[in-house]
Order: sequence, then C-alpha cells, then structure tokens
Amino acid sequence: MRKNRKAGILLPITSLPSRYGIGTLGKEAYGFVDFLKKAGQSYWQILPVGPTGYGDSPYQSFSTFAGNPYFIDLEMLIEEGLLTKEICDRAELGTNPQYVDYEKQYQNRYPLLRLAFKSFMAQGGIRDAAYRSFCEENAFWLPDYALYMAVKETFDGKSFSEWDEDIRLRREDALQKYRIACREEMDFIYFLQYEFAKQWKQLKAYANENGVRIIGDIPIYVAADSADTWANPQLFQLTEDGIPKAVAGCPPDCFSKTGQLWGNPVYDWDYHKKTGFAWWIRRIRYCYQLYDVVRIDHFRGFDAYYAIPYGDPTAEFGTWMPGPGMELFDALREALGKMDVIAEDLGFLTPSVLKLVHKTGYPGMKVLQFAFDPAGDSTYLPHNYPKNSVVYTGTHDNDTSIGCYKSLNRREKQFAKAYLGLQGMKNVNWAFIRTALASMSDTAIIMMQDYLGLSSEARINTPSTLGDNWKWRMLPGQADEKLAEKIREMCFVYARCTKA
Repeated sequence: MRKNRKAGILLPITSLPSRYGIGTLGKEAYGFVDFLKKAGQSYWQILPVGPTGYGDSPYQSFSTFAGNPYFIDLEMLIEEGLLTKEICDRAELGTNPQYVDYEKQYQNRYPLLRLAFKSFMAQGGIRDAAYRSFCEENAFWLPDYALYMAVKETFDGKSFSEWDEDIRLRREDALQKYRIACREEMDFIYFLQYEFAKQWKQLKAYANENGVRIIGDIPIYVAADSADTWANPQLFQLTEDGIPKAVAGCPPDCFSKTGQLWGNPVYDWDYHKKTGFAWWIRRIRYCYQLYDVVRIDHFRGFDAYYAIPYGDPTAEFGTWMPGPGMELFDALREALGKMDVIAEDLGFLTPSVLKLVHKTGYPGMKVLQFAFDPAGDSTYLPHNYPKNSVVYTGTHDNDTSIGCYKSLNRREKQFAKAYLGLQGMKNVNWAFIRTALASMSDTAIIMMQDYLGLSSEARINTPSTLGDNWKWRMLPGQADEKLAEKIREMCFVYARCTKA
C-alpha cells in the first residue's frame, strides 16, 4: 500500500459562511478545519489571500505580500474590545447568505475597520511589542504597500499610472511629502495588516495542530496596479515613465480567437538573474510563512512567457520569450531548501515545459473535467495520471462537476457516462469524486461544491467575465458530520486517509 496518498478540499476563504457577509478567518474557518479533520483530509486548498480591487479577483491583487482586509474577522475584533456587536450588527454587509455582496463590503466594512483602528490607537496598541515586532519583520514590503494604498486613497482609488508624475515616478521629495500627509492612513493600513497576520497565524497553527496543511496559491505575475509594480519598477519591463513595454497573456486558441489579454507587466528576467533572483526568493520565503504548500499559477511562464505589445487591444500579436527556466528553481532550492510546490501546468504544454516540470520534481495538475474527449486517450483520463501529480475534479476556473457534465455535448456525455459508470444524472458529483480519488495521483483535491452536490450556481469564476465571480458561499450547516463521515469512508477505500 502506498502510504503517501492523500486528499484535500478546495474552498476559498471568501466562501466560508459567516455572520457578516463574507468568509473570514473566524470561528467558521476553525469549524471547517474541524470538518476536514473529521473527513480524514490532509489539505485545505485556498485561493490567493491578497487585497483585491476592481473585479474582486484574488489573481489581481494590490500586493503580493499583503493580506485581504475582508478576511479580518469582526467577531474576533469584538472579542478584543475593538468593536461592539451592536455596531457590527447595524452594518449593511449583504443579506444573501449564499453570495458575497462586494459593493456593500467595500462601502460598509471599511468604516467598521476604521472604528476598530481608532480603538486600537486609543488603547495604545501601536506601542504594543507584538505590533512593533510585526512592523519590523515586514519592513521589506509594508511601508511601500501602506504608502501606495494611502496615496491611492488621495487619488480616489485611481491606478498609480494616473497619479501625478512626481509620486507616480517615486521622486524622493514627493515620497516624503505623501508620507507626512498620509501618516494616519498609513497607520490604519499597518493596523489592518497586523490584524490579518495575527488572525491568519492563529488559524494556520490550529490547522497544523489538527493534521491539516494549507495549500496556498500564488499568481506568477503581479497586477499592473500594485504596490509591487510601483515600488519596484526595475523588476519589470517598463519604460522610464513606468509604462509597460509588454504585458502578459496567452495566444489565440480553440477557446478564444483573440487570445487572453491579462495586462500584467512581464518580468525583466535579465535583472532578476543579475540579483540572484533575490525578489523571488523573498517572495517564496514569505509564502511559506503563510502556507505549507504553494501552488504556482501559470507555471509554463517560467519556461517561456507570452509578451503582448502594450496597448494592443487583443493578444493576437504577442511573442513567446524565454523565461528563467531551471535557473530560478535552482536558486530557490539553494536559498530555501526543499519546497512543497504544485506546478499549475494546464493548457497547451510544449516539450520544454514538460521537461522543466520534470526537472523541478514538482507534481503537476490533472483536472478530471478536461478528460472526456471521445476522440482520443486524453492525458487527463485518470488511468494516464503519473503518481507525482495532483488530481482535481475541477479548479476555481471550472464549473462544478454537475455543471460540467450538463454542459458536455452528446458524444462527450456518452464517453463520460461510460468512463464514470453513470446512470443518468443520479450521483454525478460522487462519480467524479470517486474517479478522482481512485486515480494514481498521490494527491486528490476535490471542490467543496462537488461534495455538496451543487451545480453551476456555485461556480467560483468564469474566466474572461466580470460581475458574477468570486461570490459563492457555503451555507451554515452544509459541512456537517454526516458528510464528513461519508467523505472519510470514501477516502479510506482509496487509501487516502486513516480510518478513525
């Protein structure tokens, strides 16, 4: 029997139930850890935890280091004496328990956090040793991020590309002027990051104590409008005026005739090599303060990246350029030792990409929903999975398994029925789950929506769309003991947990 077979569940923090409109790091997160333990799960996979802007995508964050203030649990702030239950209960933070209302969160949650900050200051929290230690330990990113967010506030939330030239280009006199003018706002942002870090550290410790490891997720690129780009322009291919020379994306394919235009600035890999990949080492080292395992999105970009001329309306005329390849991962391994990494190696993969993934030794990803092509023996069919891989029923970018099955064409559906042993629509989700768990992959990660038997109404994200993404939430009581026991029993059958 292979003893390294494990299982986990994918559930974003935002999707947890909670009293105040969005999933947080509070009691429901601890309750989900308890559920994972009862279900015999080894992993809880989440999405990026950084602060989000327009579109609410966790893959377009204002910082690669900062935490999302939405995740700060208000009930824990009440326990600290920084807020009152009465004030929180009066706030309009959304009335639908199944979906996040981001507009109300933005409008009404921040005033509550500002009240908590005032209480923190009145209680002398800024002089607290733990707070001062946090600020010192994070001095390599926190002052720049706090200033960036504070200045953004003075420019009504506009992208830094629209700021006045002196501060946009970080001229020293402008930096000093804004540091003085924005001191209180910067202190508020420091407070938010301190509370996030404190709550996160406590939750991660609880998860680890209960045998649950956290799989974090990081995008390969940073957002164009981010503290990272503004504070470290030398890391990217930018003009002297701070304008990207090229942006990231993907070329046209059968899914998109014009390709995908992501808009992220691409890295100046020559500069990174000259510094011994210092920024990447710092970034990944920080990740392991937050997570036990790191999933790196768009792993193929390290082999070759698609550079689209800045200003192009589509991704049709980009150019493939060489990435850092194994040189980066050798530097990371030398600095950080052995790392638990999941390489997101989905999509069209060239032989050189496959070679890079193999050389790193990191497990790649297999998504069951991609498997049902009746034309050939797909590499996404479970009997073709290598042991060193992570199988998913679907990811945050996919429909639920039930939704996926409904959307298949007639020939695909016939093939899926034959492969999964389906009889109509009954137990479609459990057929997907069972097939993933039975696969050769060492690790199986199942979307929580699949365990709950939900359809497309519970989809997390539909790529290249805006408006209805990142909103779905689990309802209170859905993750109950009966479901935990069913999951445990099935995982035990396929040697992915130890029977209690």
